[in-house]
Amino acid sequence: MLPLALIVAGRGHEVKGSDRALDQGRTSAKFDYLRAQGVDLFAQDGSGLTRADQILVASAAVEDSVPDMAQARVLGGQIVRRPALLAELFNAACVRIGVAGTSGKSTTTGMIGWILDEAGRDPTIMNGAVMTNFATPDALFASARVGDPDLFVSEVDESDGSIAGYDPTIALVTNISLDHKSMEELRTLFAAYVARADRAVLNLDNAETARIAAQTARDKVITYSLENSEADLYAEETSQDAAGVGFDVVERSNQARASVRLSMIGAHNVSNALAALAAARALGVTLAGAAAALQTFRGVRRRLEYVGAAAGVGVIDDFAHNPDKIEASLAALHAAPGRLLIFFQPHGYGPLRLMKDAFIDVFARALAPDDVLILPDPAYFGGTTDKSVSSEHVVAGVSARGREARHIPARAEAGAALLELARPGDRIIVMGARDDTLSEFARDLLARLGAST
Repeated sequence: MLPLALIVAGRGHEVKGSDRALDQGRTSAKFDYLRAQGVDLFAQDGSGLTRADQILVASAAVEDSVPDMAQARVLGGQIVRRPALLAELFNAACVRIGVAGTSGKSTTTGMIGWILDEAGRDPTIMNGAVMTNFATPDALFASARVGDPDLFVSEVDESDGSIAGYDPTIALVTNISLDHKSMEELRTLFAAYVARADRAVLNLDNAETARIAAQTARDKVITYSLENSEADLYAEETSQDAAGVGFDVVERSNQARASVRLSMIGAHNVSNALAALAAARALGVTLAGAAAALQTFRGVRRRLEYVGAAAGVGVIDDFAHNPDKIEASLAALHAAPGRLLIFFQPHGYGPLRLMKDAFIDVFARALAPDDVLILPDPAYFGGTTDKSVSSEHVVAGVSARGREARHIPARAEAGAALLELARPGDRIIVMGARDDTLSEFARDLLARLGAST
């Protein structure tokens, strides 16, 4: 909601807002930032709605029973869901780059936006994460960039089915795997999304996106791969260390080559970079120019973000919340030595119920023998939900497969356990989504580590 509010405000509209987190006293820095941008904030009690000509834009998390929704209906005001407004803005642009997929959307969106900015194209960017390159002391939460309304780069979300509302010029799909919907639903949504586009950028390393590529006209598709030289863009000479990854990108049509060094770890970020390079080439940016821009790309917040180190222990803040993201993050982290102490907060009871077995499988496979996994109770901020599957079920399954896992329901006690376990050479990983206070938790752990020295 924040980047969408910034884009709408940047186009000269009056924007007000309410949020459950504001009422609960969470993430105050983000709300202070919005106020500094001229956005008036209200309690989520209907008090911000006083006229019938106000448009209420609500996220999927806002139930019809919330007082704001009831007040809008009393006033006869228009109610629009967040994806519908974003799709309206996106579809109105002349050139529309939609970045979709189960994992990697935010990083890839940030990469494309930065490449276009460096090329002087002045893009408007809508991202689900703060883009470090665009963050300044006056814009700490730069998850949007307000630029030319006719060049729009945006994450496109399939979790609520809203991907069906977007008509991209370039449809990029990073990968497709189980997350919020069944695989059958996902295949239908992504295939239709690609069919509506003029061009498609597709990942040959993912079986589902490769299937879509095979079913799409060849002259419409630009493919990429970490190692398949049949792709239009592919990587060679990949190397990794604790500070980042390097690779050469090769363009199959003319064997043009450029070197890229990313200040981010993990082979998955090489894949994200290839996706961004392919999109840039579709927009006419030279391979050399796009590769040069990526050299100065500093990533997005909460994607294996290094918080700091104290007492010989590193602290990392990570958005990983589905099995593919978790596996990619753990693989990247295990490229460097040291035990991992992982705090994973499931991002809701619904996703946990859907992905319980997949969570068990990925942690059982991806944890090293000396790693420790701690799960608190899932993120929950109110509303009605089925709590029949809990973190205890995941812990029991992982433990049964020979890896150390603990269920510690409350975050404070889980944090205390992490600090008691930590010793020099360890890294504490704070994993989870939908809860901005996880970053505060990571910073607090670092401060407490420092205080213990």
